[in-house]
Amino acid sequence: MTSVNVKLLYHYVITNLFNLCFFPLTAIVAGKASRLTIDDLHHLYYSYLQHNLITIASLFAFTVFGSVLYIVTRPKPVYLVEYSCYLPPTHCRSSISKVMDIFYQVRKSDPSRNGTCDDSSWLDFLRKIQERSGLGDETHGPEGLLQVPPKKTFAAAREETEQVIIGALKNLFENTKVNPKEIGILVVNSSMFNPTPSLSAMVVNTFKLRSNVRSFNLGGMGCSAGVIAIDLAKDLLHVHKNTYALVVSTENITYNIYAGDNRSMMVSNCLFRVGGAAILLSNKPRDRRRSKYELVHTVRTHTGADDKSFRCVQQGDDENGKTGVSLSKDITDVAGRTVKKNIATLGPLILPLSEKLLFFVTFMGKKLFKDNIKHYYVPDFKLAIDHFCIHAGGRAVIDVLEKNLGLAPIDVEASRSTLHRFGNTSSSSIWYELAYIEAKGRMKKGNKVWQIALGSGFKCNSAVWVALSNVKASTNSPWEHCIDRYPVNIDSDSAKSEVRVQNGRSYNK
Repeated sequence: MTSVNVKLLYHYVITNLFNLCFFPLTAIVAGKASRLTIDDLHHLYYSYLQHNLITIASLFAFTVFGSVLYIVTRPKPVYLVEYSCYLPPTHCRSSISKVMDIFYQVRKSDPSRNGTCDDSSWLDFLRKIQERSGLGDETHGPEGLLQVPPKKTFAAAREETEQVIIGALKNLFENTKVNPKEIGILVVNSSMFNPTPSLSAMVVNTFKLRSNVRSFNLGGMGCSAGVIAIDLAKDLLHVHKNTYALVVSTENITYNIYAGDNRSMMVSNCLFRVGGAAILLSNKPRDRRRSKYELVHTVRTHTGADDKSFRCVQQGDDENGKTGVSLSKDITDVAGRTVKKNIATLGPLILPLSEKLLFFVTFMGKKLFKDNIKHYYVPDFKLAIDHFCIHAGGRAVIDVLEKNLGLAPIDVEASRSTLHRFGNTSSSSIWYELAYIEAKGRMKKGNKVWQIALGSGFKCNSAVWVALSNVKASTNSPWEHCIDRYPVNIDSDSAKSEVRVQNGRSYNK
């Protein structure tokens, strides 16, 4: 018998230990009861029950009271009715060569450069980042930056964000047939672009939400803000009964593209693309039948008390006063450490007893025999989770989580495919990944899906959902016209463009 079969047998025995013990005991008790006579029952009543009626009645009343109290006070389920991912128009598609050209035009139009951009070393650097990024040729850029010269204005940035949010919400309302006036809670998150009036106010104005809607606008919370918004909406739905919560997650590219020479700030230009998602949550019992998922757990981890974690992703000015977001070399180490802390909290909530026992044994063994046991046991999360939506923050981030969680290539297929097709769409990327799993027809009733998001601060946030039915792809899914082409081999020539630089300009070879 192989080690895999031994572990599966162990897992089955521990998981079903109660049933394995309960049924034999039930059979024994039933056998004993079948041999009782009428005289035995009379003897039991007159010798014990008759003299302890008050005690028995008290225990019964206490049991009923406790059951009613539990039913009344327990949090109501939170359902995910539907969600919509924004699909930009085809004329916004940006191949790697087109993205390189955008970088060139943005720098050329910078007034401080006097219209010149002769040094091509920075283009060589960005080309190498692009080729290793895992992004394909069908990601989308903002319309303002696709113009010549690029429009990097506040108005262009507002137009980009409005197109994304309104496009996602229109599709969501059309698919669900929900009247916007039924929305009682609104949470919008956009890390880098927060105008006045707020984006949540823009949603209220555009869709004419009611005047007593509880609206929130989350800013500066990075790529993990989507799960934070879900967690906030969940808490609000536990307080405000019989209502809908609308969550909108997006990010802005136009206003935050970096035009300077600091290479640590150039990296984000290569990864981020246009995208956004709108999610409709409900605590109405009648919505369970038409909902896709039920929220099981949310876990938030913040390691910002550590200086290295706090500074690994930071917005600021470079040496020439140009604003950008710098990514430090410590980011993969910080991400790995933060994920482990998040897992340490989430694991006990979702892992089966068999995995908890193995982890506890190795934990105690390491405490007692430090030299003989070098590493803690890494739980097999695939025994508790069926699908993984790892934030498509970049190829390195996916690699780290795949290794740390002991996942197979198919487990991170949704993340790699999303990164290749849509790029890093920030907090909304986990929804494009969920849409991928649905489009592939893999989401079955009872399946659990784990959304893992990482963001500046540094934060790791998790949400675990359970499918309420065999979930099909939504109407106007972002994968509707391309799902048959995925997965692709990211390392193959067909999955990336070979870009060369000539006279400061880029072209495909």
